[in-house]
Amino acid sequence: MVTVFDVAKYILEQLGTLSTMKLQKLCYYAQAWSLVWNEEPLFPNEFEAWVNGPVCRELFVATKGEVCVGASYIEGDSSVLSEDQKKTVNSVLKYYGDKEANWLSQLTHMEEPWIKAREGFPSGVKCHNIVTKESMAKYYGNL
Repeated sequence: MVTVFDVAKYILEQLGTLSTMKLQKLCYYAQAWSLVWNEEPLFPNEFEAWVNGPVCRELFVATKGEVCVGASYIEGDSSVLSEDQKKTVNSVLKYYGDKEANWLSQLTHMEEPWIKAREGFPSGVKCHNIVTKESMAKYYGNL
């Protein structure tokens, strides 16, 4: 089964060294669009509604303390992605890959899945609520 680490490794192999924030957001959008285009999650890992947007805790822990990471830093195996999965990730990278990390973060702040997961939490306050795959599929599927 594909994990967030496999997808992160693939993204870094395609784009080179990235900030950890940008890597998080690209993994998030890869998951979101897989839910729409492939009608299944790309990986089982969850995203939490953190202050700066959706964050996969496992990926955060693996890259904690790093500002930027390259493919060699991630313990994943991109070869486990199917051609359909790579096609999904490549489409996400084509659209979102040239955007700055802060731009991607702000975009997530305007989108329903993150907003709903943070309901009841003031701006700037820590939140570990899950951004559900169901809310992602519904929202991005309606775009």
